[in-house]
Amino acid sequence: MDFDSLIERKRERFEQLEREIADPRLFDNRKRAGEIMREHGGIKQLLARWDELEAARKQLDDNRELATSRDVEIAAMADDEIPDLQKRVVDLERELQIALLPSDENEERDAIVEIRAGTGGSEAAIFAADLYRMYNRYAEAAGLKAEDLESSPSELGGLKEVIFRVSGESVFRKLRYESGVHRVQRVPATEAQGRIHTSTATVAVLPEAEDVDLELRPEELRIEVSRAGGPGGQGVNTTDSAVQVLHIPTGTIVRCQDGRSQIKNKERALSILRARLLERKQREEAEKYSAQRRGQIGTGGREEKIRTYNFPQNRITDHRIGLTLYNLDRVMEGDLGEMIRALQVADVKERLKESAQPA
Repeated sequence: MDFDSLIERKRERFEQLEREIADPRLFDNRKRAGEIMREHGGIKQLLARWDELEAARKQLDDNRELATSRDVEIAAMADDEIPDLQKRVVDLERELQIALLPSDENEERDAIVEIRAGTGGSEAAIFAADLYRMYNRYAEAAGLKAEDLESSPSELGGLKEVIFRVSGESVFRKLRYESGVHRVQRVPATEAQGRIHTSTATVAVLPEAEDVDLELRPEELRIEVSRAGGPGGQGVNTTDSAVQVLHIPTGTIVRCQDGRSQIKNKERALSILRARLLERKQREEAEKYSAQRRGQIGTGGREEKIRTYNFPQNRITDHRIGLTLYNLDRVMEGDLGEMIRALQVADVKERLKESAQPA
């Protein structure tokens, strides 16, 4: 692949961004400033990778020339290094090709994760709780922070619904492929005959929206407060701390009551509402401009069955990329790294294939 013309355009864009950053008025618009700084940082890394590739190519050419030297010892040393240099060049070309793909502005965002019990009654709620625990374990191991926003417990220690925020470095990039229907096959604790049951839970991973992403106008919101219900010990039912927010134009409703503070519950509800509205807006734009794209790893839709967790065989299968692993016990303890990396690789391959096709 000929990178020269692409790199030249990136250099021109980098110089333009440098001029914009030097303008003190840039930060009058926080959203615009953030976009400029992110793009500047990305192109800076891209150009550094290009310099590495150029240096590796030159070293490979030099070694090939030295390998023909009359000095047998020098020729042998140069020849021995050629395979490693060839691999280095190929790897850098691949990295550069990936870096030249159109960036997704959501990848660096924090995420709001929503898990809901699906079909399967109490066993589905228990599975939803297991998934919640799995993602919390993964976040802990990956140096990320998980913060509960809202939950609705069920009998037998399950969860009808749970919503939590995960923050840290490139969270959405790591968790974005978890959206969809997760299916479990196992013998429930309540099953007296030892029969395997199939249940489901739905996961939605939303990029967390910032205030500047969309404006929540007061006249478009109906905010109601009430007394929180459910378990919670002393105090949970003595103050009007539960908050319900209705976004009138879309009919979207968010209710938060887990926090003891009405103010805190309102903040959480608005955070969830922004994330849902941002996802809706981006989904509509994607359907409008790229309705033909249904990539190998799937659409990320909540209705799409993406993964099966088979406990009797200790097997986990991701149906989008046909990957089966026999480490379900470790995955349920948060060891999601191998699965996430495989999904990222599959997505990159699909995007590279698409970028190579004529418009």
